[in-house]
Amino acid sequence: MIKELISAVMICGALCAQQRPAQSSSADSWQALRFLVGTWESKTHGGSANAESSGTYTFQLELRDHVLARHAAPVACKGPAGFDCQHGDLLYIYQDAPGQPRKAIYFDNEGHVIHYTVTTPEPNMAVLLSDPAQPGPQFRLTYGLKGGVMEGKFQIRVPGQDDFRPYLEWGGAKK
Repeated sequence: MIKELISAVMICGALCAQQRPAQSSSADSWQALRFLVGTWESKTHGGSANAESSGTYTFQLELRDHVLARHAAPVACKGPAGFDCQHGDLLYIYQDAPGQPRKAIYFDNEGHVIHYTVTTPEPNMAVLLSDPAQPGPQFRLTYGLKGGVMEGKFQIRVPGQDDFRPYLEWGGAKK
């Protein structure tokens, strides 16, 4: 009986040990983007969208740390000429295969879908860039954490333009 119990414990320990490295290496692969994790209060403060809003969004690891998801709480906003809107969106950051660049996909309640490639050019900064070869404008979404404040920018470059132009900018602290 004791031999069988010891064997069962050893087998269970071996199985658990085989599973742990895969989970921890997956979690470690998120190190460059961990600064995003948390719930953030934000307020828009610039850009050509001329929208005023405040709200919260949350970045969290999901699906056993295979996806970093941003869920934005629907927020009421005032656009140009007093236009009222309610905006909500989802952003999922993932990796297709080990060693490949991270990708992201964005959805919002206005029907927009944007595919991005994700880079971390410096600590506490993430840049999501859409493919310039796709028809229509190119998009760049940037997050940077400086002094406890998360700053964000959504920029657009229309065909024929050399530079990205700010569409919406925001900033805020972690809740």
